Amino acid sequence: MKPLHLVAASLALILALPSSAQPAAPTPPAARDRPSNWNTPTKPFRIIDNIYYVGTEGLGSYLFVTPEGHILLDGALPESAPLIEANIQKLGFKLSDIKYLLNSHAHFDHSGGLAQLKKDTGATLIASERDQSALEGGFYLGNEDEGATVPKVKVDRAIQDGYQLKLGGRTFTAHLTPGHSRGCTSWGFEAKDGGKTHPGLVFCSATIAANRLVERPQYEGIVGDYRSTFQKAARLKVDVFLAPHPEFFDLSGKRVKLAAGARPNPFIDPAGYQGFIARLKAAFEVGLKEQQDAAAAKAVKAKGP
Repeated sequence: MKPLHLVAASLALILALPSSAQPAAPTPPAARDRPSNWNTPTKPFRIIDNIYYVGTEGLGSYLFVTPEGHILLDGALPESAPLIEANIQKLGFKLSDIKYLLNSHAHFDHSGGLAQLKKDTGATLIASERDQSALEGGFYLGNEDEGATVPKVKVDRAIQDGYQLKLGGRTFTAHLTPGHSRGCTSWGFEAKDGGKTHPGLVFCSATIAANRLVERPQYEGIVGDYRSTFQKAARLKVDVFLAPHPEFFDLSGKRVKLAAGARPNPFIDPAGYQGFIARLKAAFEVGLKEQQDAAAAKAVKAKGP
């Protein structure tokens, strides 16, 4: 059986395992326990329009190219930064042309490389104000007593829901979708393909992972945040569906189809997005009920006979 730390890494496991089988606290897993593909190099490629995949095999990082400079979203693990930088350069782009770094959420497997990437590119880091303390403190929100677990990084522009970044004729919209982290941000964009313009989204996440929902909640209001996120996410019109974890949207399968010349572009997948959100919502309610039941059983046991 795989280590319990791997629950957060695989959508299949997240949706299949009860929350009671997940770690009690969201401590970042030791390097030996992490999925092997999280820091495995993979060849970068153009997804659609001006959007390129520059992440590792198991952790997403996306480059948005514009005539006025580029935007890089997410930094994967601390040790992933050199791989992301190498992928950007393999595509023929310069690190110095990256003007902005965006973050989906302040978890070690998506924010860990930001400090190095910021140093090497000189880019401005933009992230949700609700995740700012975690990014700048290098900790997992709700587990501050464990100290810093990833390199600390200064947020240059702390933003709120609805913030828009405009660069090179493109607009990127921040949709706050909290729960998985307090400042979980899904970034909206538009992508052109075959003469049509498609709404796209890098959906942050909404898995429970190792979050405490009932006893000593990870943060105040977390359950309400999750439920609001499911409602909001279902209302969003999304054709091009991307995410921080490639398995969330079958990047590998779609990549093969794209290379084979499939039309329309296989990353245009509105049904896949809606199905994913529905599965996450169902899994959340199951996980919440299990944590509630466990807390109730613990309370009864504490009272004694």
